Amino acid sequence: MSTPFDMRVFVRVVDRGSFSAAGKDLGLTPSAVSKLVSRLEDRLGTRLLHRTTRRLALTPEGEIYNLRARDILGAIEDAETEVTRAGTTPRGRLRVNMGTAFMLHALARALPDFLARYPEIEVELSVTDRPVDLLLENCDVAIRTGPIGDPSLIARAFARSERHVFASPDYLARRGTPATPDDLVHHECIRLSSMPTLNRWPFVYPEGTRVIEVSGRITVDDAEAALRLAVSGAGLIRVADLLGGNAVRRGELVPLLMDYRFVEPVPVSAIYPSGRHRMAKVRAFIDFLVERFSGQSWSQLADKPERIVAAPSASAAD
Repeated sequence: MSTPFDMRVFVRVVDRGSFSAAGKDLGLTPSAVSKLVSRLEDRLGTRLLHRTTRRLALTPEGEIYNLRARDILGAIEDAETEVTRAGTTPRGRLRVNMGTAFMLHALARALPDFLARYPEIEVELSVTDRPVDLLLENCDVAIRTGPIGDPSLIARAFARSERHVFASPDYLARRGTPATPDDLVHHECIRLSSMPTLNRWPFVYPEGTRVIEVSGRITVDDAEAALRLAVSGAGLIRVADLLGGNAVRRGELVPLLMDYRFVEPVPVSAIYPSGRHRMAKVRAFIDFLVERFSGQSWSQLADKPERIVAAPSASAAD
C-alpha cells in the first residue's frame, strides 16, 4: 500500500467514526482497516487514535495528522484533476491568500463576477496580514503589495497603490488642518506597529524630500484598524488609497497636505510558485485580476470613478 492510500484510509476512519464503516466505504474488512491504521502509527512512531469499545477519538498528534493529510489529499486530487482535464474549462478548488485590505476594499466587489464567469471554480480564501509560505500552506496564488523578496516565486503586477495622509472632518474641526508637514508635530498621528518604516512619512518640499518621524498616542498593528480609528476622529493616518479611497468618497476622510505629497506607487502583484500558472484555474484568476485592475490606481477603483487627487502616472514594476 502507498502512503497516500494510508492517509485516505485514516481520514475515512475519522470521518466515519469506526473501522467497520470506513471498511464498507473502501471495500475492506474492519480488521484490514485497523491493521492499516496501526501500520501508519508504527511508521510515524506515535498513536493517532484512542480506541475504546464504543468509539474512536483523535489524539493531539492525530489532530495534526488529520489536518495535514486532508491538505495533501486535496492537493493530489487537484493535481489529478488538472492533468486529466488540461486545456478544458477552468475548474476545481482555487486557494488564494491575501491581506485584509485587498480583500475588503477590492476583491470583495470583484469576486462575484469571477465566480459567475467560471462556475466550476471553487474559491478558498485565506485572509491574513502575516507572512505566508505559499508552498507550506498549499496556496495556488497570493496577492501582495510592494516588492517581492522571494526569488522562488513568480510575480505579475496588475495594479498600483499610492499612499496619502487622511483625517476625518470631525478631527479637523476639533484640531485644525495642518498647512505644512511641519504642523504634524501638533497633531495625533496614528502609527502602525506592524510596519515601523511606514511611521516615517516622506514629503516633497521645494528644496527636496524630507521625512517626518510622526508621533501620537495611538499605535495599532493593523492598517484596517488604523483606518477605522481615523474615520472615528482619533487622528491622522498615512495609508494606501486602496484603504482610504472609498472613505473619502463617502465623506468620512479628507486627503491632506497634497501640495507636499510624495508619490510612491506601490505595485500590487499576483504571486505564485513556479509551475502553478499551468493550472487553468490559476491562469483564469490572474487574467481576471489583470483585466479588472490593470493600469489603474486604487483611487480610480473606489465607489466613484474620479481620483482622490491628480498624481503623475506610474507603471507598476513586474
